[in-house]
Amino acid sequence: MEALYFVAGSAAMLGMSWLRARWFGFVAQKPADYRGAPGEALDLRRHLNGPILCDGVIYGPTGRVSSRFTAEFDAAWEGNRGRLIEHFVYDTGARQRREWTLMLGNDGRVTATAPDVVGEGLGRVEGPALQLRYRIRLPADAGGHVLDATDWMYLGPNGTIVNRSQFRKFGIKVAELVATMRRKEAA
Repeated sequence: MEALYFVAGSAAMLGMSWLRARWFGFVAQKPADYRGAPGEALDLRRHLNGPILCDGVIYGPTGRVSSRFTAEFDAAWEGNRGRLIEHFVYDTGARQRREWTLMLGNDGRVTATAPDVVGEGLGRVEGPALQLRYRIRLPADAGGHVLDATDWMYLGPNGTIVNRSQFRKFGIKVAELVATMRRKEAA
């Protein structure tokens, strides 16, 4: 009988964990949650434009910081088509370059492509927030795995963008990124 209680309790805990993640956690957010939010709305053509400085950390599957980085971005827009070039420098000294092509629809929809993104990223801007979902292929030296990514960017009152991203494999969170992006002041 004790074994039955143990199995039932374990199943209940797993079920509650799944419900929490599905309905109350990071992945449960929807762009519509930010429609009409107070403060300035995120305008990618304005707030994600020109030279940008970025600082961030990457958490591994245990929740501990596994990497720190700084980056310089250069973003430019022609109408609703944007190009974002990112140059990362990691705490190990490793360097990475990524180039995004962004298309912004008049209704707030966003499509994004990059060489390490499998297919197209799809997202939406609502109020002060952007959600973008895509599949990313890690470099060969990181295993070459393809992960499901969910990015959220939130515009702060001072124009800084806070980026939180989670990366999952088979639905299990394997990494999380938290970064800030702010305009680079002219020298």
